[in-house]
Amino acid sequence: MRAVVFAYHNVGVRCLKVLLARGVAIPLVVTHQDNSAETIWFESVAALCREHGIPFITPEDPKSPDLHRAVQAERPDFIFSFYYRHMLPVELLALAKHGAYNMHGSLLPKYRGRVPVNWAVLHGESETGATLHEMAAKPDAGAIVAQTAVPILPDDTAFEVFGKVTVAAEQTLWNVLPSMLAGKTPRLTNDLSKGSYFGGRKPEDGRIDWSLPAQAVYNLHRAVAPPYPGAWTTVAGKTFIIGKARLSEMRNPDLPLGLAVVDNCAFGVCGDGRALSIHELLADGKPVTPLELQEILSQASRV
Repeated sequence: MRAVVFAYHNVGVRCLKVLLARGVAIPLVVTHQDNSAETIWFESVAALCREHGIPFITPEDPKSPDLHRAVQAERPDFIFSFYYRHMLPVELLALAKHGAYNMHGSLLPKYRGRVPVNWAVLHGESETGATLHEMAAKPDAGAIVAQTAVPILPDDTAFEVFGKVTVAAEQTLWNVLPSMLAGKTPRLTNDLSKGSYFGGRKPEDGRIDWSLPAQAVYNLHRAVAPPYPGAWTTVAGKTFIIGKARLSEMRNPDLPLGLAVVDNCAFGVCGDGRALSIHELLADGKPVTPLELQEILSQASRV
């Protein structure tokens, strides 16, 4: 069996390795050029292709006629998309003799769309996972082939959950691939009425609203904690990013909302009177000590 694979990120690397281990021929991989403005903390699909001698290309437009011709020339039995960042046109999907399939980082039909792990953490979910599904004209809307669940623990960050989802993606593909190669691909209903769709997130979406309950602020921190852009706030025109934090039992009704220092420890005071205990606070990429924060807060209060 031959598969043309669209892949990027850790899920792309691990799922490509599964295909190779199962004996699938991969004549072509389509991936992305790394963006110099983005923090690249994940593995490289291009590097894996070089290691295994697999031809790869990095077109900017998945709808280009040149890409269509390149995929058509390889006569693929399957097309797979593993964390490739663009929707593929239906004309391209139709080139796969035995179907085109995408690996999505949630338990579909929940959290269709962009950055599903971050959204699941933001909403305080206790579970997510990976789903292999048929690709269709709508995003993440095709029949479900297989899925694997993973827990989201109360203090897990999105980065930690993404590691679990990467393993879940590998397990999902490994377990179902023999059936697919034998022409017995499962097809389960993907009932979109029971799910949800979310768009992408931008760094500015990490601004903290301190009037919210502490759990909501903590979920935001966990959802966007480094290596993602981070939950942030401003004091006296200076931007602070929370690097590491935990929910605190501290309650001090005399403290204003926002950043505070108590007993030489940094806190973020929230609308319900509870607080985040901030273990690492960053400004301009460098750690800020509680003493330094206290000086900044004191100066701001005098303005």
